[in-house]
Amino acid sequence: MGFGTRMRQRREELGMSRGELAELLGVSRSAIGNYETGISAPKEEILLRLFDALQVDPNYLYRDSFRALSEASCSAEERLLLEKYRTLNLTGRQTVQTLVDSLSLWQVELENDRPPLEPRVIPLYRSPAAAGYAAPVFGEDFEPLTVTADVPVGAELAVRIQGDSMEPQITDGSVVYVNHDPLRSGDIGIFCVDGDMVCKQYYKDPMGIVYLFSLNRKRSDADVVFTRGSGRSLTCFGRVMMHAQPLPE
Repeated sequence: MGFGTRMRQRREELGMSRGELAELLGVSRSAIGNYETGISAPKEEILLRLFDALQVDPNYLYRDSFRALSEASCSAEERLLLEKYRTLNLTGRQTVQTLVDSLSLWQVELENDRPPLEPRVIPLYRSPAAAGYAAPVFGEDFEPLTVTADVPVGAELAVRIQGDSMEPQITDGSVVYVNHDPLRSGDIGIFCVDGDMVCKQYYKDPMGIVYLFSLNRKRSDADVVFTRGSGRSLTCFGRVMMHAQPLPE
């Protein structure tokens, strides 16, 4: 059970809606949805308010994450370096520590001397339909979004989702971040289907039949199936970046 799931469960235990929690934290309702579904993570100052609002300590929300970090193994290269370090005598270990300290200090000085980078900006489309325009109109179809720590690394654009067909993972009005990585079965993407833009989960079976699923199975009427020779058009505009890609039941 991850951070987002524990956050949602604790909020529901307190009988608190997403809108009420959003007001306490000073963020939008869609931001709460993104935190709970793992699309983005709250900033440090928001985290402190979150712990107070949910009446929990950090260990409650991050318990499984801490366990996963402690169980994570070193890479083969790191294990080899550690093994070599352990074979050194006291003088050798002190030499290594002095060298590492010097390199760390040099790296900090190098970073301080480096001129600040211009903030990266990606387009935030007002709807999936806007993301499909060949030449979007600035200020009407999209707005610039400055990339901050809340935005997943590698995001190339963002889209505001409309409708409930992807709930609970993606709520109506929430923002998803998209890149152009190759799409695999189970991934969620932004698609153009016969001229209509949709956000769906992609699956291709061994027979070559393509399915676009709604995660909200109450909206299975919005599923799309492409069989060979159907004559229908399908274009993928990008892969939605999520920590987990759940398959619908």
